[in-house]
Amino acid sequence: MKLAHSFTYILALLSLVAGSPIQQLNTHASRLPLERRNNQVSVESLQAHLKQVAAKYRRGFAAYEANKGHAHPLSIPSSSKTMKRGAGNVPLMSQDVDLWYASIDVGTPAKTFTVSIDTGSADLFLPSVNCGDSCDGHNRYDPSKSSTAVDLHKPFYLSFGEGEVAGEQFADNVVIGGYEAKGQTLGAALAYSPDFSSGNFTPDGLAGFAFGSISDYPAPPLFQTLVDSRQLQEDVFGVKLSAAPGASELYIGGTNTALYQQDTLTYTPVIKPGYWEVKLDQISRAGVPVGKPEASSIIDTGTTLIVANMNDTASYFSGIANVTSTVDESQVIYSMPCDIIEKYAPTLTFGGHPFTVSGDTFNLGPVEAGSSDCVAGIAGSDDVDFWVVGDVFLQNVYSIFDMCKLRVGFAELA
Repeated sequence: MKLAHSFTYILALLSLVAGSPIQQLNTHASRLPLERRNNQVSVESLQAHLKQVAAKYRRGFAAYEANKGHAHPLSIPSSSKTMKRGAGNVPLMSQDVDLWYASIDVGTPAKTFTVSIDTGSADLFLPSVNCGDSCDGHNRYDPSKSSTAVDLHKPFYLSFGEGEVAGEQFADNVVIGGYEAKGQTLGAALAYSPDFSSGNFTPDGLAGFAFGSISDYPAPPLFQTLVDSRQLQEDVFGVKLSAAPGASELYIGGTNTALYQQDTLTYTPVIKPGYWEVKLDQISRAGVPVGKPEASSIIDTGTTLIVANMNDTASYFSGIANVTSTVDESQVIYSMPCDIIEKYAPTLTFGGHPFTVSGDTFNLGPVEAGSSDCVAGIAGSDDVDFWVVGDVFLQNVYSIFDMCKLRVGFAELA
């Protein structure tokens, strides 16, 4: 998808499930359902998604360097490349390329919005009441109607490959899963690019659940604000993702032990706070190790695929009969006959425990209607030199993000 217009005029201006009930505040771990819109995944949509993923990480690395004064280690290998611009339980919903979203309440009096839950980014944004036609179909945030809103008099601009969001920063009270983040920094977007139109992007906005060191604002992300407020029983959140309606959730302040086999739970430490970056012991195919052991990986609910550099993904698919690669600029998507694809689903080992991806989640569906070839859930990108572990893997495990002990846990589903 190409942008219909430039964002230059927006930057110039900057220089000058809606309907869910209002959440009640609580002091217990809380479950939020996550919603999912399950459309047919196409090669074209996955190519656009890969560009968004690459842009998100470039933006995060740039923010990390600006905030910390030195480059993020994972950004160094790709810095010389040519970059193309482009516990509360919360129900989660998902859209097209596995975009999972939940409800939050913002302002005083509170208004409900839906936001994509993204552990691969750190900032919260919503469409502003002053946004034009590009925000049609979304609920809009009006700080003038909130007695707790504070204008921070700062612009923001976020690039997601071919999708862009720009506007002004405010601080306001945000409630998620019954927990209140007072004075939370958020972006009120004055314009959305077409990728964020209501036809392409179901939720109203996005909430990053990574660490503040990759914030573009810069400011503490939503979950960090809750941790700092000392409201939570545990400074963790748990995630279950599933294609089955009503089966996905975000659990704030603890974990939902009914959803996983506790004796299979294994933790691995966060390498460097910023992203949820952990060591991937090994990835294997049909019991055979593939690629480098002890590779860096980022656990990212905002990415559909498992993504690695072009060489590692080429190694993964090497030797499989009738594999087809579709190359678009600096990225590649693989497909193979639908009747064999399940045999080549990967196993990822974290903390010494192997977790196998099911054939159903590895197989993203036919390349096109009526095709006997199906799209595989591992893709390559020249813009990353690490593994991005997205929803193709995460739908097969219960994931625990521990901000206090700086670790990520995985367990087999119950």
